[in-house]
Amino acid sequence: MPATEAYAEDLALMLDAADKAADIAMSFFRKDPDVWYKNEGRSPVSEADVAIDALLQRLLLGARPDYGWLSEEIEDNHLRLTCSRVFVIDPIDGTRAYVGGRKDWCVSIGLVEDGVPVAGVLAAPARDEIWQARLGGGAFLNDVRLGTGSDDAGGALKVVLPDVVADKMRPDVHTRFDKVPGGPSLALRLAMVAKGDFDGVYIRPRSNEWDLAAADVMLRETGHKLVEQTGRLIRYNEPDPSRSLLVAASSAHVGELLVPLQPELGH
Repeated sequence: MPATEAYAEDLALMLDAADKAADIAMSFFRKDPDVWYKNEGRSPVSEADVAIDALLQRLLLGARPDYGWLSEEIEDNHLRLTCSRVFVIDPIDGTRAYVGGRKDWCVSIGLVEDGVPVAGVLAAPARDEIWQARLGGGAFLNDVRLGTGSDDAGGALKVVLPDVVADKMRPDVHTRFDKVPGGPSLALRLAMVAKGDFDGVYIRPRSNEWDLAAADVMLRETGHKLVEQTGRLIRYNEPDPSRSLLVAASSAHVGELLVPLQPELGH
C-alpha cells in the first residue's frame, strides 16, 4: 500500500478519535472541571486533559499497537524513539483558555513518520471547527480545502510576535510587520497561518512537539514552513521534544521573518 493511502487510513482513525475526544472536552467545558498545576505551577492540567489522553491512547494505540506515543500528559519513556510512526498528542492545547471558559482551544492529534509530520487533526468544538491534513492530500477546515500560496499586496504582514521574541530583534528591520494577537492555542495559531489569517507566527522558546506536529502538516500542505532560526524545517520524534525559537510563515515570507533574528544566527 502506498504511504499516502496509509496516511489516509490513519487520518480517518484520527478524525474518529478526535470526534470522541471533542465530546469529552465539551462534557467538562464551562462546568468547573478539576484543575491542578505542573511545571512549578506554570501549566494547568484539567481532568478533561487526562480523560482525553486515556481515550486517545485506547483508540489510537488499540488500532495501531506498533506506533509510538508522545503526549503532553504522559511521562515520556523514549520507547517512541524505536518506532517509525509516532502519534504526537496534546489532549487540550490551550488548557488555560479551556478552564477559563474561553473557546480558543483544541484537541491536537499529530502523526509523524521518520521525523516528518504526515497527518494531523485539530478539533476545536467550542469554535465548531475541525482542521485536518495529510501528506499529499491537502489541508481542510470543516471539509473546505485550504488554498496554497500567499497573496502579497505589498502591505504590512500580519504577524503574531510575542514580546519576548520582539526584544531579541533589530527594530529597524521589521517595519513591515503588523503585530496582531494570536490567541492562547499555539496549534490554532499555526492553523490560522495555513488558512491565511496570519502571515506569520513567531514561537517563543520551549514549545514542544505536541504543540506543533498536527498543525505543521497543515502548514506544509498549504505552502508554508515551520522553521528554526537557521531556516531548517522542524524534525519530530527527537529525544528532547522541546524546541528553541521558531518561525511559521509562507515559503515566500519566511526569509523576511527570519531577517530580524539574524544577530542570533552568527552566535
